[in-house]
Amino acid sequence: MNGITANAIKVEHLTKNYGNFTLRDVNLCLPTGSIMGLVGENGAGKTTLFKLIMNVLERDEGEICVLGHDNLSPQFGELKNDIGVVLSGAGLPEYLTPTQVNGVLRQTFRGWNESYFYQLLADFKLPESKTIKKFSTGMKMKLAIATALSHNPRLLLLDEPTSGLDPMVREDILAVFNDFTRNPAHSILISSHIVSDLEKICDYIAFLHEGRLMFCEEKDRLLEDYALIKMPSAEFAAVPPGAVVSLRREAYGIEALVKKHEIHPSFATEHTTLEDIILFLSKGGGTQ
Repeated sequence: MNGITANAIKVEHLTKNYGNFTLRDVNLCLPTGSIMGLVGENGAGKTTLFKLIMNVLERDEGEICVLGHDNLSPQFGELKNDIGVVLSGAGLPEYLTPTQVNGVLRQTFRGWNESYFYQLLADFKLPESKTIKKFSTGMKMKLAIATALSHNPRLLLLDEPTSGLDPMVREDILAVFNDFTRNPAHSILISSHIVSDLEKICDYIAFLHEGRLMFCEEKDRLLEDYALIKMPSAEFAAVPPGAVVSLRREAYGIEALVKKHEIHPSFATEHTTLEDIILFLSKGGGTQ
C-alpha cells in the first residue's frame, strides 16, 4: 500500500444529490507531493466533497480514486491508515485528555508516532492532562491537527483546519503543513475561508461555487493570468469585452477582473490576489 501514485486524489464526473443541494460533475486531480486549496462560500460543497472522498457519504455518480485505489474498493479501508483527516464539525470525544487520545490512537493506527504527537502538543501549547471539553475552539482544532499528523499519513484532508486560530498560530500551522509536503510522497487537500492562507502554501486552487467546480488550476498560473483594472465608466468602453471576466460598478467608475494577456499594455493594470479572483468570480456584477 506504499507505492507512490501520480495523483493522490483523482475525482471524475462526481455528482451527489444531498437534500436541497447538488454537487455537480466535479473533476479534479491532486498531484502527489502538492497542496491543493479548496475555496468557496458556505454551502458551496466543500465539506460534502471531503465526506465523499472519505466515503462517509456515498456518491451518486462518478469516480473517486485515492492513493491509487477507488474509494469503494476493499483496499480503501486499509488505506485510511495513510490518510490524516480533519473534518469540520467532527471532533474527538470530549471526555478524553490528549494523553488518553494518544493511548487510544496508538492502538488504532499502525504508524502512530507517539513522540511526534507529544512534540506537537508542546509546539501547540496544549495541556496533556486537561479534558477536551475544557479546550477552546482553537485548542480543539490544534489537537485535531496533531492527531491527523501523528500516524504517518501520506495524505491530509483538512476541512477548515485554521478556523478559530489567531494569525500567529495559523502561521505556525501553515509551516507544519509546508514541512509535511517536503516529503514528495505527501499531499494535502485543504479548505479555508482564509484565502490568504491558501495563497501562501498551495500549489493548486479549486473553486467550488453553488455545487459546481468553477476551476481547478495552478495557483501561480491563476495569479499570472488575471489582473485588475480601475477606470471611469466613460473610458471602460475601450476595454475589449472578451478580456473582461467580471466587473463591479463603483462610485468612481468600474473595477474589473480581466485576462491579463488580452489587455493592451497601454491599459494600467494592478496585481491581483487569489482573494480578488475568488470574490470577482463569486460576487462580481457580470461582464460588459
